[in-house]
Amino acid sequence: MSDDAPGGGGSSSGGGAVEPLLKRSRYHPNCPGCRVDRRKEEREGFPFTELSCMWLVTICSSLPLHSLFPFLYFMIRDLHIAKKEEDIGFYAGFVGGSYMFGRALSSVIWGVVADKYGRKPVLVITLFSVIIFNTLFGLSSSYWMALATRGLLGLFSGVLGPIKAYATEVSRKEHSHLALSLISSSRGIGLIVGPAIAGYLAQPADKYPGIFSQNSIFGRFPYFLPCLCISLLAIAALVACFWLPETLHKHKDTISNNSVEAAEESLSDPNAEETFDGSLGLFTHGPLISAITVYCIFSLQDMAYAEVFSLWAVSDRKYGGLSFSSQDVGSILSTSGLFLLIYQILIFPWVAKSIEPIALVRTIAILTIPLLSSYSFMPALSGFSLQLVVNCASFLKNAFSVTTIIVFNILMNDAVSQNLRASVNGFSVTLMSIFKAIGPAIAGVIFSWAQRRQTAIFLPGDHLVFFMLNVVTVVGITLTFRPFFARSGTKH
Repeated sequence: MSDDAPGGGGSSSGGGAVEPLLKRSRYHPNCPGCRVDRRKEEREGFPFTELSCMWLVTICSSLPLHSLFPFLYFMIRDLHIAKKEEDIGFYAGFVGGSYMFGRALSSVIWGVVADKYGRKPVLVITLFSVIIFNTLFGLSSSYWMALATRGLLGLFSGVLGPIKAYATEVSRKEHSHLALSLISSSRGIGLIVGPAIAGYLAQPADKYPGIFSQNSIFGRFPYFLPCLCISLLAIAALVACFWLPETLHKHKDTISNNSVEAAEESLSDPNAEETFDGSLGLFTHGPLISAITVYCIFSLQDMAYAEVFSLWAVSDRKYGGLSFSSQDVGSILSTSGLFLLIYQILIFPWVAKSIEPIALVRTIAILTIPLLSSYSFMPALSGFSLQLVVNCASFLKNAFSVTTIIVFNILMNDAVSQNLRASVNGFSVTLMSIFKAIGPAIAGVIFSWAQRRQTAIFLPGDHLVFFMLNVVTVVGITLTFRPFFARSGTKH
């Protein structure tokens, strides 16, 4: 191949034989992965076009995940499935967890599909599912329809594993951590913007009677408008997908790592740390399994918090809530999202460079305990002071969650080679989804139980709910220490 000539003729050392061999093994003109790798070698800058499209895809795929929480309490009430007001949290928990249950059933399959057929088809299928099933969820006329459409939405949501693999493959090695941070932060922003859209646009006939009539489709289906808006954004993301190149290598002699630089390092450095290639079995790889385990624990706490926060904020003050409207909750979450974006851009990169990853996770978890404990005392406040405190607490909790997610995504992706990256991410997403499915269901049950024990001597009312969230946090902290957490030699 003519491209090999410059590399082979100009070398005077033993390493000169390595470069032509690597290039011959990688440069296949009909292979999309080879084209991406060659583009990375020729272009040293950050892949703005690809990552901008990925940013939009990630946001749109994550918008439906938490978008129901601001209006879920009212939706369950309007579907008349709960016989008592105190039972609303019980039924809301199962709807909140149905998405994760569906995703848990299919995440490994989507990871395998992405490793065999490519990352891009999985992204397209996920966006199609958002357009269809999220729209149908907004048109739900019964509790069981809402439960089923959320479950199907999760079942066809296969983007989380492949998108993280894609982020590392489309970027040069020196930019891979920044790309993962961008994907995680865009996902975090989507998880905030989604509830904001829902908070402002749910029940539009009641909030904006001059624009929406009670007899219109938005009056008869009060939760359809936010779902429709999210589906329209997903259509825009689907169009953006056509500008994304495929990164999967489609030839038999593909080298296992995702960059020529990494392959050269493994040949030239006898002390280089081995990357897991699946030859010894997934469950024998200590650092990978340790990272996935702790990731799942903190994911459970994060999803349970999202469920509890929205239910607690809109519930009546006689039950220890704040008596907020869905618009109030949306305003708080959108404000948190704005500050979260600033945090991701200006603060997180400095923090990540200054603190070792696991030490950062431990510090955040320890700070989370007093933060969550303070929520039970917020109903004593009112007016501007209440809004200020709730906004600050919401931002801090979301910033802590996003930081933890980024750290463990980096640890998991660094532990495996390209040919297993989407599958391993799919496996981690499956386990994480199981924990996230359990989280809202258990949180809903505990929340419903807590509302019945307002006069209890020990942990009355919502004190019990936030105490249980802290118990999960303590479990997560414990699992970051030896012998539970196996450490690798990788530096970040």
